[in-house]
Amino acid sequence: MRTWLSKTLKTSILVGLLVMLVSGQPAGVSAEISAWTGNGPEGGSIITLAIDPITPATLYAGTWYGIYKSTDGGGNWSPVNTGLTETDITTLAIDPLTPSTLYAGTSTGGVFKSTNGGGVWGPANTGLTDTDVLALVTGPTALYAGTFGGGVFKSTNSGGNWSPVITGLTNLEVNALAINPTTPDTLYAGTNGGLFKSTNGGTNWSPANDGLTVPWISALAINPVTTTTLYAGTSDGRIFKSTNSGTNWSPAEAGLLGTIVYALAIDRVTTTTLYAGTDYGVFKSINSGGDWVAVNTGLNFPYTYTLIIDPITPTTLYAGTDGGGVFKSTNGGAGWNPVNTGLTATFIFALAIDPETPSTFYAGAWGSGVFKSIDGGGSWSAANTGLTNLDIYALVIDPLTPETLYVGTFGGGVFKSTNGGGIWGAVNTNLTNTSILSLAIDPNVPATLYAGTYGGGVFKSTNAGGNWSPFNTSLANHYVYALAVNPATPATLYAGTYTGVFKSTNGGGNWAPVDNGLTNAWISALAIAPPAPETLYAGTADGGLFKSTNGGGNWSASDTGLLANVVFALAIHPKAATILYAGTDNGVFISTSGGAVWNSFNDGLPNLSIASLAISPVRPFTPLAGTEGSGAFAAQDPINMIHLPLVMRSP
Repeated sequence: MRTWLSKTLKTSILVGLLVMLVSGQPAGVSAEISAWTGNGPEGGSIITLAIDPITPATLYAGTWYGIYKSTDGGGNWSPVNTGLTETDITTLAIDPLTPSTLYAGTSTGGVFKSTNGGGVWGPANTGLTDTDVLALVTGPTALYAGTFGGGVFKSTNSGGNWSPVITGLTNLEVNALAINPTTPDTLYAGTNGGLFKSTNGGTNWSPANDGLTVPWISALAINPVTTTTLYAGTSDGRIFKSTNSGTNWSPAEAGLLGTIVYALAIDRVTTTTLYAGTDYGVFKSINSGGDWVAVNTGLNFPYTYTLIIDPITPTTLYAGTDGGGVFKSTNGGAGWNPVNTGLTATFIFALAIDPETPSTFYAGAWGSGVFKSIDGGGSWSAANTGLTNLDIYALVIDPLTPETLYVGTFGGGVFKSTNGGGIWGAVNTNLTNTSILSLAIDPNVPATLYAGTYGGGVFKSTNAGGNWSPFNTSLANHYVYALAVNPATPATLYAGTYTGVFKSTNGGGNWAPVDNGLTNAWISALAIAPPAPETLYAGTADGGLFKSTNGGGNWSASDTGLLANVVFALAIHPKAATILYAGTDNGVFISTSGGAVWNSFNDGLPNLSIASLAISPVRPFTPLAGTEGSGAFAAQDPINMIHLPLVMRSP
């Protein structure tokens, strides 16, 4: 995720532009314009899953941006976020007696509660002094929350009030909680400093680490029938087992692969069968942890953060993955299929539109790879064949041969496709830094490419990625978050770093800083106005937007009405240099005055964290917005919407 940066247009430009066109006065009139619409890409990162114990066709999925619900066993999903003011969901828990009541733990907003199956949520944080919640467990009379630094909190009135219960808990970073189903005053806390046990509802805790050689406990599970047997997964990919309620532990990991155990789940009917979710996929044991085998057929996204088993039909289970959404198995893990219809939790960090077929869109997603739409975003399909790294940070299309495209990945370098994303191959010869943050292509000689890297500066290829060379002379900062090529004189290009903008006039041969007037140096986005290539815009990480009209010679703030500090992305209308879009941590903003004044353009966007933007270079000049956690969205071009007023304008 972009941890280095952060985490409705009811005022229209339609009438305002008409006034401006007729009278020459600035726009400032309100009206309705196009709303954003989205339908994917589906999948994304699933942090936590919960299943209704009475009606197991009802499922909940917690993501980095909200909660989704399915009532048909994962066949279809819908967002259920009304009232959620914090959407980074870390854990979910269902009341075992009243399963329409559920709780959601978040990373900064504490606990939220719903009493109508996720229809409406409200905060339930009174007394919860640490609101970074990592674990929740429910019992018949109490609810417990494990937090990142405050230890364990307990509520005896369904989240109405909380009290810390930390006596004896010497490590307060609680990653996992488990409650004994037959004696619910007995519970276990897995922390960064070992395992702790309480036999009096959390009033007192004691360490229970004998035989646990790894202190960082990442997952816990209790045998629902033989409750003296429990399992602990650790941060280094190991599993330990205790048969005496945590008094002693021994390894139970033969055949297990991976570097971290994220989740453990036990079959309630055949309790010798259990599953582990790891960064190497799902593993299964049928002999109480005696040995493990991988059960990953069809599970093409290995990182498995969460696992749940159908309590009535335990051969049915669900895996929440990093990037691939939810997978379902109906045969005890022997085979898996994605079940993501309606679940659009993808992080879209890069967008591109085919210049010859403008209904063809490409989206680069963090953790999910590349998606392609051939119907203007109506539907999307994965286009990942040959991609060995799915953390996409940048994507560019060859403007002369649009079947050729390139993606930059974080850690896997650059990949190239010559058949519209059908097959990819790595093009990394001499690319000594493979953490790609940005890509740019020469519009006139598209065999010339530039790659901005995380710590390695700028690399250049003059043979369509065949090989690369570093081009860093006088480039004082080698963390290159943005690149822009002057379309009129492509030997002129700009690099945005966390210490400002650098300019080269000889194809990257030499660089010089161009920062005069830039009061914030961390550059997160760059854009050049195609009809006026000396006009350049720079978006910053925490200082708004700046504009230069002389090729970076001087900069001035250009953010009146831009109600955001973090500018992730910029896009300029290809036929109207004064119309531009900014993707920010507070949604999309649009300016029709060359950045002088901005208005929000968020109608239809459920997620205002905008990571990427693109505009079709030809009619219909469709703007696209990629979100951090809710997929991609398209809108109508404002110029198309004012076509009739232009015709009717008085001479």
